Amino acid sequence: MKRSTTGALRVTNIAGETVRAFVPLPLPPVPSLEVAGGRQVLLERATLAVGRLDSISTLLPDPHLFLYSYVRREAVLSSQIEGTQSSLSDLLLFELEVAPGSPVDDVVEVSNYIAALNHGMKRLRAGFPLSNRLLREMHGVLMAKGRGSDKQPGEFRRSQNWIGGTRPGNAHYVPPPPKEVDACMGALELFLHDDRAGLPVLLKAALAHVQFESIHPFLDGNGRLGRLLIAMLLHQGGLLAEPLLYLSLYLKQHRAEYYDLLDRVRRNGDWEAWVDFFLKGVEQTASGAVQTARRLVTLFEEDARRIQRSGRASANALSVIHALRQRPAITLRHLRDECRMTFPTATKSMQLLVGLGIVRELTGQRRNRVFVYDAYLKILNEGGQPL
Repeated sequence: MKRSTTGALRVTNIAGETVRAFVPLPLPPVPSLEVAGGRQVLLERATLAVGRLDSISTLLPDPHLFLYSYVRREAVLSSQIEGTQSSLSDLLLFELEVAPGSPVDDVVEVSNYIAALNHGMKRLRAGFPLSNRLLREMHGVLMAKGRGSDKQPGEFRRSQNWIGGTRPGNAHYVPPPPKEVDACMGALELFLHDDRAGLPVLLKAALAHVQFESIHPFLDGNGRLGRLLIAMLLHQGGLLAEPLLYLSLYLKQHRAEYYDLLDRVRRNGDWEAWVDFFLKGVEQTASGAVQTARRLVTLFEEDARRIQRSGRASANALSVIHALRQRPAITLRHLRDECRMTFPTATKSMQLLVGLGIVRELTGQRRNRVFVYDAYLKILNEGGQPL
């Protein structure tokens, strides 16, 4: 459906040039979002897929093992959309305090993303509402170190930003003037907590994401925080106990269509086209996560059987592979501390796993070597190559 308007253009003067900034109308859309026929089917399929993802704890022996690595995979993908060149391997090396292969600022950006998500989830579990205050807190964590740390972390912007172009006058899109940001975000916060419209959680998340991106309330980090907002809403709405649904890979693969649909909402009010795209992405992403979990369970079981057939050294090697399930890249020092085994025992067990072709040494060095659970990391890395 095309609507006559979804916002107002504010003509402002910035650095001597006239600029038209877009101020979105409060949600929900008017007329109401059309949810019937094929769109209702998409909603039901997406909801069912999210339900299967939420029950992943019945599939995995320890769902936190999956969560640890899956969150890191998402952090890498979400940051890649913003132009970083960091990979999952780079992040794991960084967390081991080993120099990564990509620029440090890129890896810090990814690490900040994980910290912001963890902060937000901790606050929600403690009963704190999903609110502008929490979004500002998460932004403060997201931008605390590295690139963007000088762009008012944790504060709504007090100057004009823009998307595309070298200045507001030739930009592809200009968000609301800074004096209107507080009001726009206040209206978005009311929408997040208003259940009178009876919108399903997935539809609320779809609308809120676009609204947040249109407001662009911070000087930097809006894309990453806007994608985190989706996961937070699904958790708060009771669809997911853990933040396991992330659309970054889907958005990365359909980047041009994603940006075009955001523009269509702003120009024509075509919320329905965006919602269809969003729901397809939710179903695809949730189903993909479940398939990944199943592949990992099969991998873990097969490798455990291979290790058990290796004889007397299998008990220590099984302890090592369990540590690698928790952290798919590890040094012998970390392994010694986490498994409480001597350095010679850790070395011998790792050599056994290397000989079986389960583990690979990453650095090629004789000291400070890093070992990776190769097949596990390859599964997690699928689709994770920098743009």
